[in-house]
Amino acid sequence: MGKKRIIKKGGGSDVAGTSRALNRIPKRKLVAGKLNILATFNNTLLTLCDPKGNAVMSASSGALGFKGSRKSTPFAAAKVGEIIGEKAQQMGMKDAEVVIRGVGAGRESALRAFSGKGIGILRITDMTPVPFNGTRPPKPRRV
Repeated sequence: MGKKRIIKKGGGSDVAGTSRALNRIPKRKLVAGKLNILATFNNTLLTLCDPKGNAVMSASSGALGFKGSRKSTPFAAAKVGEIIGEKAQQMGMKDAEVVIRGVGAGRESALRAFSGKGIGILRITDMTPVPFNGTRPPKPRRV
């Protein structure tokens, strides 16, 4: 006997649980802050920090309900950017500095969705880690 399948009826027509993600908003008020975007090949993570660098809130495409290869798509990254932008707006944020790390597909779309919520972007910095010499190359194949 396998697992019993339960079909849930009702309420959520929103994409990837966005209404649930907007429920928890910090009570702090921020006028300016820092947005860190980590775009990997598997996921997109956004962390909103105060000017000192202390994390205030974060969201990722996996936390929104995207699974597997859909987590790394630009659409999922845009949804995460919208969520963080909406939360930042409710906290009273006016402008932010953006730090982008990684080479994933969601770099630009997450930033566009965040700035589309009416928050000014002061500076965009690309701090993608680049290896100086990298790892040792594989041995040549013997045929």
